[in-house]
Amino acid sequence: MTPMTTPRRTPRVAIVGGGPGGLFTAHELQRLADRPVATTVLEASGRLGGKISTPRFESSGVRYEAGAAEFYDYEHLGNDPLKDLVRELGLPIRPMGGAAVHVDDAVVANLDDLRDRLGAEAAASLLAFDATARDRMTPREFYASGERGGVATAAAHRPFDRSMAEIADDRARRFVEHLIHSDLATEPHRTSEEYGLQNYLMNDPAYMRLYGIEGGNERLVESLASRVDAEIRLGCRVDSVERAPGGPMIVRWTVDGVESADAFDAVVIALPHDQLGSVAFRGDRLAPAVAAHQAHHDHPAHYLRVTMLFDRPFWRGTCSDSFWMLDRFGGCCLYDESARDPAAEHGVLGWLLGGEAARTLAESDDATIVAKALAALPPAFARNAAPLREARVHRWTRAVSALPGGRSSLPLDRRHCPEPDEHPDLYFVGDYLYDSTLNGALDSAQYVAAWIAGRIADAPTH
Repeated sequence: MTPMTTPRRTPRVAIVGGGPGGLFTAHELQRLADRPVATTVLEASGRLGGKISTPRFESSGVRYEAGAAEFYDYEHLGNDPLKDLVRELGLPIRPMGGAAVHVDDAVVANLDDLRDRLGAEAAASLLAFDATARDRMTPREFYASGERGGVATAAAHRPFDRSMAEIADDRARRFVEHLIHSDLATEPHRTSEEYGLQNYLMNDPAYMRLYGIEGGNERLVESLASRVDAEIRLGCRVDSVERAPGGPMIVRWTVDGVESADAFDAVVIALPHDQLGSVAFRGDRLAPAVAAHQAHHDHPAHYLRVTMLFDRPFWRGTCSDSFWMLDRFGGCCLYDESARDPAAEHGVLGWLLGGEAARTLAESDDATIVAKALAALPPAFARNAAPLREARVHRWTRAVSALPGGRSSLPLDRRHCPEPDEHPDLYFVGDYLYDSTLNGALDSAQYVAAWIAGRIADAPTH
């Protein structure tokens, strides 16, 4: 292991990006380093949290989730670092679940419903696909799928639409597409069989469970920010990163039109993939290495969040789950957002659209998007609808990966350090390197934080 090149009693680390990956990295580095670290978090926007966002409706102050809707629970399969962290921070959680799919205005919640609504052939075809999916990926393989360090599998290279084509019945195939579309955030031909099967199997509690944080998922961001011993600079747009000749890494940024620069022993780029191009990486070796890193992971997927506040939760008499899938917009998810607040009297519904439907509709104005979302309500909901008080639209186009890790799996070191020869102290952290989840962002952050902590331990102390 190569020690830090610049001997400092207090190592200096810059983290570019104050989203989940950046905050996770700062927290883990503080936990793992054998001495104090002078950490600086540089965030271009005016807020921390990135894709974790829990704003309030202006008319009432009621919270809702505008970004990441839930956390994935792997605790029953093995070590679950994210749930451990949530527990360590003392944040109360609320399990989430939903088994219903609204198909042609009818509810399909079990196999009997599927037979009744879609027919025996569709049910048999779905059962055959389900058995094949489970044979190809056991719960243990599902749990470990994002951690393979360069170990390629056939499923990682085969397009998912080929797997979908094995579903003989057209109605069953559409059912599966609608079931997983908002999780994939892309179309089957744009991702791999491995990632597609993960998103299908996650609907089974034997593979994965879901939960949210009571009071809003952004409480995780607030708790991390309060515990991290770091200088946090908001409204700080990083312009470039380079190595000083024979010296440390130099980061240049702009705040309110004023340009500044500083030297650091290590730099962590914790930006979403679609934001990597906002930073210039300078150097004959560094620039092409980062360009190759970007190209390898350039498989954008899209989300669109539409959230509405009603006078009351009028849907509770029809459905009591945390969420439901709809066969609208190619398959979307409808969340009972007000279920996150046990004492709530209001009603909040949140639509999550994915893939091309999300990208295309996101080009419309908010009023058009809200009208189309309302029109997509199941008739059983719409018949009892309460007055709409306020609606919000949040666009997340290109914000996640349709193919985490890229088409070929890279070793973990190379994923996180694209140019190790002359820039072994420049690291990349992101969910796009693993599985496009907050769990993946933490896995990535822990990997890099442990790497930096190890190099700090080997560095001179004076």
